[in-house]
Amino acid sequence: MSRQPGSLRNQLLRWLIAPLVVLVALNTVSLYQDALEAADIAYDRSLLASTRALAERVSVQDGKVVADVPYLALDSFETDTLGRIYYRVGGLRGETVSGYDDLPPVPDRVPRSELYPALVRFYHADYNGEPVRIAALLQPVFDDSMRGIALIQVGETLDARRALSRRILLNTLVRQALMVLAVATLVWFAVRLVLRPLMRLKNEVETRALSDLSDVDPALVHKEVRPLVAAMNGAMTRMQDLIASQRRFIADASHQLRTPLAVLKTQAELALREHDPAAAQEIVRSIAATLDATVHLANRLLTLARIEHGGDGAHVEPVSLTAVARQVGLELALPAVQKGIDLALEAEDGPGTTVPGQALLLHELVTNLADNAIRYTPPGGSVLLRVRATPAGALLDVEDSGPGIPEAERDKVFTPFYRAQAALESNPGGTGLGLAIVRDIAALHGAGVRLDAAEDGRGLRVEVLFKLPAPPD
Repeated sequence: MSRQPGSLRNQLLRWLIAPLVVLVALNTVSLYQDALEAADIAYDRSLLASTRALAERVSVQDGKVVADVPYLALDSFETDTLGRIYYRVGGLRGETVSGYDDLPPVPDRVPRSELYPALVRFYHADYNGEPVRIAALLQPVFDDSMRGIALIQVGETLDARRALSRRILLNTLVRQALMVLAVATLVWFAVRLVLRPLMRLKNEVETRALSDLSDVDPALVHKEVRPLVAAMNGAMTRMQDLIASQRRFIADASHQLRTPLAVLKTQAELALREHDPAAAQEIVRSIAATLDATVHLANRLLTLARIEHGGDGAHVEPVSLTAVARQVGLELALPAVQKGIDLALEAEDGPGTTVPGQALLLHELVTNLADNAIRYTPPGGSVLLRVRATPAGALLDVEDSGPGIPEAERDKVFTPFYRAQAALESNPGGTGLGLAIVRDIAALHGAGVRLDAAEDGRGLRVEVLFKLPAPPD
């Protein structure tokens, strides 16, 4: 069972805003990392400046490295960096000259920083239970008696960096959230604006009267939706045709049934007033004949109505026209014999006479053709059912020796209830629906119907050609 698509507006908002939120989140992470990197560079530059300021106070006296670091300088460092400062000045042999001698040493694999023109390395360590960032600067020292390299280390706690990181993160999140909110608001208004023509189309359809099946103006909607509107208009046109067909059928059926029902009422009244049993029995026989004709008419009307609504919904399957014609011949053999008509069948068996269709409707088609032929053929005449395969498809033709149909009336006889003059003379009780039913069943199966004179020039030949199915692409 397929899921319902749901709201188009909600789907558009989800597919527009959800990726936006994901992209903004990724951008927030990237911005935060860039900001932290910039902050680290700024703090490292300040830390290096403190280290250089301390290095300027390192000198050589009497062959020893000394460092003149007054408390005022350390207070200045701490004031500038907003954190606790630890330092160490190492001599030429690694001894501690000044500062904290337990300050963590430089790890072996820490590379020299390429950002500054100095022999400095930055690294993280733990000191007194706190994380610190340390800058280690190699400072050349010398005098007239000696020269060498002193190591100056300045460490700073990460409190200030963490506070700055939190401020950066908070500012970034606030700005990005405001941006997402602004963009989501704009997207919401944009989606409402874009979908407004669809809402107009909905209102146009909802406010229409039940009887209003006129076309919807495609200009109401966007170009991409106009094919849908065209399909809707096509469906409305087909609905109009269906309603018109139903109205026409109801009018024709009521007109055709009114006469036999009135006759039945009159005959029943006569039978009630008749005191002679023999005359009353004759009237009852007339009532039975009228009922037979009325039932025949009602059955024809129901068949026509079913066909006009697309058939009876039966499954389409391969149907042998030969088998159908043979079955119809057996069913109508008795009426033909009673009328003294020679009913014959010439049929080929094989795949060429098998067509895809609905067996019940095809049986109705052949029955109507054969029944009409028997009804309109005078006693002593002949009716021939023929089924054969042709290069164009399976061909069914029914030929009789009746009065035939003049060429000028051959197109009109397919109209429901129309009867040719010769048919009225030879069979006044007909319904005028047989050929209309044949035409509709044939059209439902993609077949064509053609009327012609019989081979000897007398009578009628009805040809129904079931075209070969188109080869698959």
